[in-house]
Amino acid sequence: MEQIVDGNGNGNGNGNNSYSNSNSNPPYWQAGWAASVQRPSEGFHENWALEGFAEQTVRQVVRVTGSGTAARIVLSNRYGTGPLEVAGASLARTGEGAGVQEGTVRRLTFGGAAGVRIPAGGEVRSDAVEVAVAPFESLTVSLYFARPTGPATFHAQAYATAYRAAGDRLTATDPAVFGETTVSWYFLAAVELADGGPARRDTVVVFGDSITDGFGSTIDGNGRYADALAERLAGQGAVRPVLNQGIGGNLLLSDSAWFGERAVGRFRRDVLDRPGVASVVVLVGLNDIGFSEVDLPTYKPAPDRSVDELIAGYRELIAAARAAGVRIVGGTIMPFKGAEYHTPGAEAKRRKVNDWIRASGEFDAVADFAAALADPGDPEALAAHFDSGDHKHPGDEGYRAMAGAVDLAAL
Repeated sequence: MEQIVDGNGNGNGNGNNSYSNSNSNPPYWQAGWAASVQRPSEGFHENWALEGFAEQTVRQVVRVTGSGTAARIVLSNRYGTGPLEVAGASLARTGEGAGVQEGTVRRLTFGGAAGVRIPAGGEVRSDAVEVAVAPFESLTVSLYFARPTGPATFHAQAYATAYRAAGDRLTATDPAVFGETTVSWYFLAAVELADGGPARRDTVVVFGDSITDGFGSTIDGNGRYADALAERLAGQGAVRPVLNQGIGGNLLLSDSAWFGERAVGRFRRDVLDRPGVASVVVLVGLNDIGFSEVDLPTYKPAPDRSVDELIAGYRELIAAARAAGVRIVGGTIMPFKGAEYHTPGAEAKRRKVNDWIRASGEFDAVADFAAALADPGDPEALAAHFDSGDHKHPGDEGYRAMAGAVDLAAL
């Protein structure tokens, strides 16, 4: 086996990197892409999280919204029950499908070693590699696991294809060797970029549940509202990293084995601790309102939350953002008439919560997603052309409308 170094697990170090700018100053890192990690579960789609990996390579494609001349990855074993051994890793420019562009594969190291052992609950950054990447370009990260990993810390709803092959395929350029696919990400929490320039604080984070995550968007289409927001900013001449920290099914106030740690619990880790964050758009609370209206095994826990409880949760997020000097934009909860948990009681809560978000003045700004996507003839329902089909999640067109509802000057 190639040399493996123990990771420190704290996720805060700069790593041993070979990248330096012309002034020999330490590089300032920005998050070019990120995803919130979850406990292993069956999820919404077939995935490999519960079985994990052994003598296999996993290849994952991510589109960055930042830019740089050097890159490194962040790997998470947050929900592992034991140490995770990563025998090798590589980074490349993306080709077609699982393919990568010839001559662009860079083997990654960890403290100079080819592999890394990440303790249970830990996180580690790779060393840097030189690679020029522009906004909206895709990078391919490959991870080789020589020994069984056990259940995998992952992100269930990637809306991007991940690939798996037997053996060490870190440098393979032929996509045909990767014969299995899912639409989840595994162990990969972030790709960070540096360009040798001064530190910047301009990153935007969108934070919330499945609507932020992109449920209903086109797989491999980069059609989430975070993607559309990054493109809109760039179209206005303000290219800025936009990170998607949504988790499908996430709740503001309750932890879920299926849908991640509650939003108030993960806010610091997934938003405030990311490098260079200037602002966050929060859209969460629909599931806290709706889950208690139906009796489904996956919608547990499902306490009947009051409007006052939800407002207290939002205030907790607002206070944390303010203490960190991060602007916080409140998103109104969108219509969901026709969805499985729409009831008169749930609708009344949604209206009261939205009235508070709009009128309280406690957020730095408001993104009125509800008004932007409502059916003009029935404000309790999504407009048909925005509805992905389940009456609560937008499709690609709806996600573009959400991005259009964000005041760019508020970011």
